[in-house]
Amino acid sequence: AIHQVSLTKTAKKTREHKSNYIDTVREAIDGSDRLYLFSYENMRSNHFKDVRLHFRGTNSSDMDDGNDNGEGRLFLGKNKLLQIALGRTSEDEYSDNLHQITKNLTGSVGILCTNRSPKDVEGYFAKLAVEDFARAGQVAPRTVVLTRSQIETHPVSMVEQFRKLGLPVEVKNGRVAFVGGREEWEVCKKGQELSVEQCKILVHMGLKLAVFRIELLTRWEKGDGTVNALQ
Repeated sequence: AIHQVSLTKTAKKTREHKSNYIDTVREAIDGSDRLYLFSYENMRSNHFKDVRLHFRGTNSSDMDDGNDNGEGRLFLGKNKLLQIALGRTSEDEYSDNLHQITKNLTGSVGILCTNRSPKDVEGYFAKLAVEDFARAGQVAPRTVVLTRSQIETHPVSMVEQFRKLGLPVEVKNGRVAFVGGREEWEVCKKGQELSVEQCKILVHMGLKLAVFRIELLTRWEKGDGTVNALQ
């Protein structure tokens, strides 16, 4: 019986959290002149935090809580709740034509509610591109070949670690070198899915293959309910 009560309380808390989230999104819409639907790639919480701060957000570490204030509130990570908040049809939409945004609320997307001008918002995101290290599972955007000079700058104490990652290296004349005197070694091919080991090698070499980007897809204006595709 006690177990049943705790499950009931948990379910109630979950429902309340979802309801609060929907209310928070709608409050953001109420306080904003426009709303943007955006997509993102190579999401990194530290870079996304900078975007929040640009729109005068908080230092919150949760990417989907929407606890921003000021001139912009960003929401992502809870597409189904965002769909409910905006409305899925013309009958249940929260404001005129928001259901047109909802139909594209799938996958790696989010929304920005803001009072900033389109020129300011769109100019900011057009320039936003932050290089970062690739993660396992990402497709390599280019072929990477390591040269002897890149390898020999590392301390010889790294040799064993490099070998475990699949790098064919040895100590030669007190320096790290490729086995057999080879001059170069291919880490990855363009279009290949990167492994954990390949990503670790790229980090050791300081090679950043990922780019964190946010792309604005659609703009909704509250004043007249117009929806403009930006792509």
